[in-house]
Amino acid sequence: MLMIRLARRGKKNRPFFRVVVSEKHKDMFGTAVEIVGHLDPFKEPREVVLNKERVQYWLSKGAQTSPTVHNILVDEKVITSAKIIKKNAKKADDSKK
Repeated sequence: MLMIRLARRGKKNRPFFRVVVSEKHKDMFGTAVEIVGHLDPFKEPREVVLNKERVQYWLSKGAQTSPTVHNILVDEKVITSAKIIKKNAKKADDSKK
């Protein structure tokens, strides 16, 4: 299954992110099917550059988005949907208490 998600790049303490289309179970440091944009959270205001036509293309082909990318696409008005609130999973140690 294809996912549209963020791939971290940059230096230590100075990351930037690529918005990539890749296989869900592959490593993010490997090759991506396509790079469809980038995000620089340290610029003021936050810089988000997306190829909206390619994002729409991959969504029409059945690619899923990560919750973070979904919220970015909603902010950039690429898709019309409600934002996703991601809940953190419980740690395995909490269930053994």
